[in-house]
Amino acid sequence: MLRTRKGGRSAMRIAKGSVCGSAGKSAGLALIAVIIGAAQISPAVAQGLPLIRDSEIEALLTDYAKPIFRAAGLGSGRVTVRIVRNEAFNAFVLDGSNVFMHTGTLMQSNSPNEVIGVIAHESGHIAGGHMAALRARIAKDQTRALLTQIIGIGAMIAGGVAGGDSGRETLAGGQAVMQGGQDVIMRGLLSERRSQESAADQAGLKYLNATKQSGQGMLTTFERFQQQEYVSDQYKDPFVRSHPVATDRLARLRDLISTSPYIGQADPPALQLRHDLMRAKLAGYLDRPSTVFNRYGPADKSLPARYARAIARFFQGGSGALEASIAEVDALIKENPANAYFWEVKGDILMRSGKMKEAVPQLRQALKLAPESPLMRVQLATALQNTNQPETLNESVELLRKALIEDQNPQAFRMLANAYYKQGKGPEADAMTAQAYFLEGDVKQSQIFARRAQPKLRQGSPEWIKNDDIINFKPQT
Repeated sequence: MLRTRKGGRSAMRIAKGSVCGSAGKSAGLALIAVIIGAAQISPAVAQGLPLIRDSEIEALLTDYAKPIFRAAGLGSGRVTVRIVRNEAFNAFVLDGSNVFMHTGTLMQSNSPNEVIGVIAHESGHIAGGHMAALRARIAKDQTRALLTQIIGIGAMIAGGVAGGDSGRETLAGGQAVMQGGQDVIMRGLLSERRSQESAADQAGLKYLNATKQSGQGMLTTFERFQQQEYVSDQYKDPFVRSHPVATDRLARLRDLISTSPYIGQADPPALQLRHDLMRAKLAGYLDRPSTVFNRYGPADKSLPARYARAIARFFQGGSGALEASIAEVDALIKENPANAYFWEVKGDILMRSGKMKEAVPQLRQALKLAPESPLMRVQLATALQNTNQPETLNESVELLRKALIEDQNPQAFRMLANAYYKQGKGPEADAMTAQAYFLEGDVKQSQIFARRAQPKLRQGSPEWIKNDDIINFKPQT
């Protein structure tokens, strides 16, 4: 469920992503550089964004996205919504398999419909093949001047992500390089991008109508950034930078939404509650405790407020923090014994406190209530291994292997490797480590472990075949 963050405080589990590029607070994702990166590097082995994994939030986003993906003709399980840890409001696609959503988007969206509207818009990009079209356009227009501009944009992204004085110098350098490039090609690309944005709006609204949902959330999102249309790119929100909000485009969007028979369709109360719990959980794990206690004051007795405070109480630290946090989570469980995620949070807090044996029954109950959750299987398997009881290894291996059937999770591969090492299965452990490195984008280390495992694996076995694929893998250049 959740892992460590910079500065000593724990936060949501962060995994190395499988995408190209990086989204900093001040720069975000600039369109052309991201598309070039996606064209040059396979997303499965690219340098990763800080992706967050959480069973509760992923289940909610799946429920948001499934009807939209179905209406867009994207099938079941073909596209995944992935969570990027970043405070800025942004969402984007790089290929036909993933929609990337910032935690800032989830925390700033007041309703499910706002997030669903963003997903619908990004689905329009995927269904329209916009990324492939732009890559083809760039390949066709690869003149020296264009490449110079791309280098300039890349420098601007690096500067924005770096921040500080050195970041600003890099940003200025990137802008200077761009000014010396050929504007005609770039204007053509940006014109095509604006056309794609409008097409994605219309497609997204079509999907919302097909699923009998309002387009108001999408409109609310774009109206939020309308005032930034004429702001310098350096100061624009990342979402505006990658989704230009032209005035005429917004007017068309309003007209289309006003004609929808579902414009007044409200989110179901149960879904709104799940949305509010998600925001509370993100706050509890990612924000400073003082910020959480200010936002969710003691007078607020709502379930989301108590959820946020219970988590933040643990991260507040000091004498009695663990006991106070557990007591607040226990109160939530007493009122909602069928909520698997409250049990999971209790298990997670106990694990973070080094109380592995105490965490195991909590995680067992969580998995019992949500038996299809691969992340909960990994969490329970991790707790079992950390009890250092040899009799738990077989159960841990079984949980991890089952989790990996549904979810290729680097952490699960690493925990499985750890179990195999303890069982004296060195080649199998090396094979699992190779797959973990590969999913994290470290091809070199992955191939080192794969070559070490290969001679001792049975030729033709699933592990042998996967290792052989890793050994022979050549990143796109």
